[in-house]
Amino acid sequence: MNEDKTLRLRIYLVWSVLVLFGGAIAVKLFVIQLAEGDKWRAQAVNVATAMRSVQPDRGHIYSDDGRLLATSVPEYEVRMDMRADGLTDEVFNANIDSLALRLSALFGDRSMADHRRDLIDARMRGERYHLVKRKCDHEQLRELETFPLFRLGRYKSGLITDKSTVRVHPFGRLAARTVGYVLKDSTAIGLEGGFNKWLGGVTGRRLERRLTGGVWMPIDDGQGQDPVPGSDLHTTIDINLQDVADAALEAQLRKNGAHHGCVMVMETQTGYIKAISNLSLQGDSTYREDLNYAVGMATEPGSTFKTASLMVALEDGLVTPDQIVDTRGGKRRFYDRWMHDSHEEGYGLITLHRALEVSSNTGISQAIDAAYRKQPSRFVDGLRKLGFGAPLGVRIPGEGMPVLRGPEDKKHWSGVSLPWMSIGYEVSVTPLRILAFYNAIANNGRLMQPQFVRTITRDGKEVERFEPVALNERICSDATLGQVRRMLEGVVDTGTAVNLKSAHFRIAGKTGTAQIAADKAGYKVNGVSYQASFVGYFPADAPRYTCIVVVSSPSQRGYYGNVVAGPIFREIADKIYSNRLEMQTEVAQAGTALPPATPRTPVTLSGHTADLLAAMEGLGVRADVQGDGEWASTAVGDSAVTVTPRNLPGDATGMVPNVLGMGLRDALYILENRGLRVRVVGSGMVRKQSLMPGSRCFKGSAITLELTT
Repeated sequence: MNEDKTLRLRIYLVWSVLVLFGGAIAVKLFVIQLAEGDKWRAQAVNVATAMRSVQPDRGHIYSDDGRLLATSVPEYEVRMDMRADGLTDEVFNANIDSLALRLSALFGDRSMADHRRDLIDARMRGERYHLVKRKCDHEQLRELETFPLFRLGRYKSGLITDKSTVRVHPFGRLAARTVGYVLKDSTAIGLEGGFNKWLGGVTGRRLERRLTGGVWMPIDDGQGQDPVPGSDLHTTIDINLQDVADAALEAQLRKNGAHHGCVMVMETQTGYIKAISNLSLQGDSTYREDLNYAVGMATEPGSTFKTASLMVALEDGLVTPDQIVDTRGGKRRFYDRWMHDSHEEGYGLITLHRALEVSSNTGISQAIDAAYRKQPSRFVDGLRKLGFGAPLGVRIPGEGMPVLRGPEDKKHWSGVSLPWMSIGYEVSVTPLRILAFYNAIANNGRLMQPQFVRTITRDGKEVERFEPVALNERICSDATLGQVRRMLEGVVDTGTAVNLKSAHFRIAGKTGTAQIAADKAGYKVNGVSYQASFVGYFPADAPRYTCIVVVSSPSQRGYYGNVVAGPIFREIADKIYSNRLEMQTEVAQAGTALPPATPRTPVTLSGHTADLLAAMEGLGVRADVQGDGEWASTAVGDSAVTVTPRNLPGDATGMVPNVLGMGLRDALYILENRGLRVRVVGSGMVRKQSLMPGSRCFKGSAITLELTT
């Protein structure tokens, strides 16, 4: 009995507590709803709506001929407000079937029944921001706006479109790392980062309402500020030349099993970069642009640095090109370290000029060590005057910082630092810095700052122009410059890069082979891998372009610069020469001013060999025929016209023929027989062709020929 009383007492107690708790809730609800209702409703509005930022469209990035390298493509998210004021049940039910059918046909992702069910369910739930489709492009959106229900407008259909932009590169990986991109955290890479203040535009603001799940829905209340799109960048990149450089680099990287490499082409007089490619081997055996080695990676350059060492010593008057050095059987000891030449027996007694041509480590290092052993600071100061030791200040984030230590750095300087520095070790520079130095040699001693952007425009009007910038008007005397240029020409004529010698134009430059840390797969000898390079300019007698090629960690076919990097340089130089009429021998000779008394043969066009010879015979002009071939190029001489065969690719190759310098009749015959559609501008001789010779083409492709009288 006592137990029953105790149980009932507990039940009453629990019931009383629940009644009191429920009453308290009811009282609180009454207070919130009536007494404090206005306060909380006002606060809810402030919390649920806010002025939010709207990102502007970034400006376009163009090549030097106006083709898009990077652009912002609109992308839309399509949603529906199922409780829109004008969306009545009658309107919804009358259009739902046809709308679902059209959505299924447009996107092809789900059936009509699936779309219909989702829309009806969302309508029953009264969703204010129902997702219809993510990642809808502009063309799809224009078509979608004509669909049943949606064509009634936003207020009657509940249609909501939320626009965003996606950055795309129409030419894929071509110069992709240099052009750059914007990361999710808004960090910008490459030109996207260096010119962000122009490209970025002005951020706008709009009123938005926060819905369940943290989704924000725009509210069109007529307030806020529209974003201002960014300005457009017009780069110095030649997209045709970029394509050639990229393809040549990848082919040679694959051929040599290399881990990565880079190539850059600079316009000699201006410093404008015309092509830049950086390729790295990926896990799937493809090559991709993921790091900007040319601008951002400072490494020991190896033998390409020997030119700078000799320039300093020549300028100081401590060595001469004819000075004899003893290569001592190809090895030389400096304190406790041995230095070796690539030629095991050495070169015996040779001049310093020849030492650079054959890239003798022992010859160069001995001369520099003897000249500066008692005053190493003078040597380092000379290198700094050439520009080494300081960044170039290019407008691309992440330029690699150079390393050039002197005797004042007690921690790193030793007795072997001077001889090893003279051949490109114990110093780190970027490929871009080496390119700029050799470009200064080609540019009569004027050191130009490398530049990637020529102008900035807004709405088609120029707002900023980047003129060529000289970092140093004269890196050395004319006498020293002449000596160095003759040495670099000798490297190609009779030295380590003789395999790059061209029959049509002269090349000057320097090969380089450097040992690097073996942290990548590559050609390893005694635990190290190698970096092969070639840097030079052409035509050597009147330089127009300077180019550097660096190939890192080759694993096949050797590792010397002339074999691994040189062929890339040669292919690029040949393609530029073949597509630049002003560089061709016959044009250069035709435009050369000679004394009036000097007899000259008439200027002739290139073309069909038999026709050319017949015409010259009829005119009494002597022809110096250099070989057989159906087509020929001509060069004007003092007493004869030199006729050399011009090899044109066969139809099966699918390659564009070179018709530069030809008359219109011959050019049309060749191109139209290849199935190309030819458009002609002007009259006279072919001065320029829109499709680069040697590039791939298909029947029906259009090509424009620019003629000049």
